[in-house]
Amino acid sequence: MSARFAGSCVVTIALLCGACIARGDSPAPKAAGGDWTMPSGDYASTRFSPLAQINDTNVGKLAVAFTFDTGVNRGQEAAPIVVGDTMYIVTPYPNVIYALDLSKPGAPLKWKYEPHPEAAAQGVACCDVVNRGAVYWQGKVFINTLDGNTVGVDAATGKQLWKTRLGDINKGESITMAPLVVKGKVLVGNSGGEFGVRGWIAALDAATGKIAWKAFNTGPDKDVLIGPAFKPFYPSDRGTDLGVASWPPEAWKIGGGAVWGWISYDPQLDLIYYGTANPGPWNADQRPGDNKWTSGMFARDPDTGQARWFYQFSPHDLHDYDAINESILLDMPVNGVRRKVLVRAERNGFFYVMDRATGQVLSADPYGFVNSILRIDLKSGRAIYNPAMQPKAGRVTRHICPASPGAKDWNPSAFSPRTGLVYIPHINLCMDEEPSEVNYIAGTPYVGMDERMYAGPGGNRGVVTAWNPVLRKAAWEIKEDLPVWSGALATAGDLVFYGTMDGWFKAVDARTGALKWKFKTGSGIIGQPVSYRGPDGRQYIAVLSGVGGWAGAIVVGNLDPRDATGASGFVNATRDLKDKTGPGGTLYVFALPQ
Repeated sequence: MSARFAGSCVVTIALLCGACIARGDSPAPKAAGGDWTMPSGDYASTRFSPLAQINDTNVGKLAVAFTFDTGVNRGQEAAPIVVGDTMYIVTPYPNVIYALDLSKPGAPLKWKYEPHPEAAAQGVACCDVVNRGAVYWQGKVFINTLDGNTVGVDAATGKQLWKTRLGDINKGESITMAPLVVKGKVLVGNSGGEFGVRGWIAALDAATGKIAWKAFNTGPDKDVLIGPAFKPFYPSDRGTDLGVASWPPEAWKIGGGAVWGWISYDPQLDLIYYGTANPGPWNADQRPGDNKWTSGMFARDPDTGQARWFYQFSPHDLHDYDAINESILLDMPVNGVRRKVLVRAERNGFFYVMDRATGQVLSADPYGFVNSILRIDLKSGRAIYNPAMQPKAGRVTRHICPASPGAKDWNPSAFSPRTGLVYIPHINLCMDEEPSEVNYIAGTPYVGMDERMYAGPGGNRGVVTAWNPVLRKAAWEIKEDLPVWSGALATAGDLVFYGTMDGWFKAVDARTGALKWKFKTGSGIIGQPVSYRGPDGRQYIAVLSGVGGWAGAIVVGNLDPRDATGASGFVNATRDLKDKTGPGGTLYVFALPQ
């Protein structure tokens, strides 16, 4: 098999044989100098670097080139951004941007920008005060702040160009996602599904910060920007004002469906793709119906925001299976026919291959242990829930798999066009659940579910899986003791990089999964590794180290390991994490010795 980039964004897998793992040639460079301008690496969200100086034969010599202390010892989920001779990193709250000079030894500070977000925002951050990164576009750097602002700064000086408030912390809204710029518009969504917010995505003019359009994910069609161009593939998504009719009266106003994950863009179809989070509250008995348009994904016109299609991964979501994960855009054969697809390692435990023009599900296979959903019916597109695993008031439903973080949470996969494999960093947790009645109070948790999580089958809590989307099966798998909460990076050197929650940064063979190199950092890794070419022409690998997020809440929140319900039940799964790592906030950059 061979693989190449089609244009600058969409990857093509060309079959040469039907029974072998996809392999191929190195694609053309993304940008001169090997820049990394957005967390996903490209609009197709491949998180693939075409650089190959570091490869499977010399990676064992990889050494620290420099480090940088962010001064913020909270969950470091961001991806470093590199443009020319400058690296940009954004911290968790208080969301400081640091610009580092890569042309000088040790990468000294060029400038820093402090947005001074409201301190009260920390109280409405359900899962640590994280930030998933900045994005660079035409001389500007854009970030989101925890208190619901999007900010544009001058990339050369750090001077603030504009600041636009989008969220209201008094309602429980925050913003933790990395923005994406498409056709001069900065795309942003809100967080806060556990606080009964009403989810939305907005597009801001990159030059001025003015709102170009805003689409809600619940409510009447006019608010959701559903019009004549909306053509969902499945009949269950067709109708008028389903964002109201699929909810109890008025419940859609506090129904969740936030947008705190990843956005992809296909310039040929001119569509953006993004997922919507869980409905509120978690107690599904309080919201009978499919709860449109939550726990699914939209395709929209980036110019107008008008919806083209929608697909719901988890109708009437029972288990907090937010559908905010990344969509990787590929052109690949499906049953012998080349299709424009998007592939997703979904939180509900299934790996989806979908037609990205229509929203049709072409295949859906479990990539981990799943008993909460029996199968995905390809005719209707609906998940067929296991009735034995449905939480009911007055009882504890045990051994639901996967747990609420899903088989994979926000942490993004990577794809290599050289191997044709998707590299999925994920988790292996199950849970016990008991729902309870909950009342909505603005700005306070709106959940209604007690949970306890624990290791799934096999006893390991983390997994890295190399998935072949053509053959619909795993090529190899690595079991990790702790949940894998970092992103993955694939390179043309046939390596895959990822981090562990006890602080190991690892490189494995992209074709076999064999461990090639590891380095112990000062804290657990939940960040997104990237690769870039420095001003000196050398290839570098960078990652932020600093445990936190939902999985690391026991450490950064100093929670009592005896409280099995702490951090919505995650403490029960990571009782030993304090013995394995401590808080941190350090950038590590690696290179081969000169």
